Amino acid sequence: MDKALPELDPVIHAQARLRVVAALNVLGEGDEMAFNSLKDLLGMTAGNLSVHLTKLEEAGYVAINKTHRGRTPVTFVALTRRGRLAFEDYTRAIRTLLDNAGGV
Repeated sequence: MDKALPELDPVIHAQARLRVVAALNVLGEGDEMAFNSLKDLLGMTAGNLSVHLTKLEEAGYVAINKTHRGRTPVTFVALTRRGRLAFEDYTRAIRTLLDNAGGV
């Protein structure tokens, strides 16, 4: 093989984090999703989603905004510009990897 295989972003590559980033990527830039809506959409527990969001936030891929609706605390999650670029790079890398995998 004459081409080097692309590196896959280890932050996004974990299945749960890939699902989070893919779900948030369909939102418009600057749009955010409530934590509970994202949890329900992905079928994840609050604890599991929280752990993965922390890793994505540490990488600068998501922004987390904690606020209140009336007296009820609400957490919103959005994909940052850096997160969008990382997801684009990831999808490009995985396509290249699959295209170079050969087969029929």
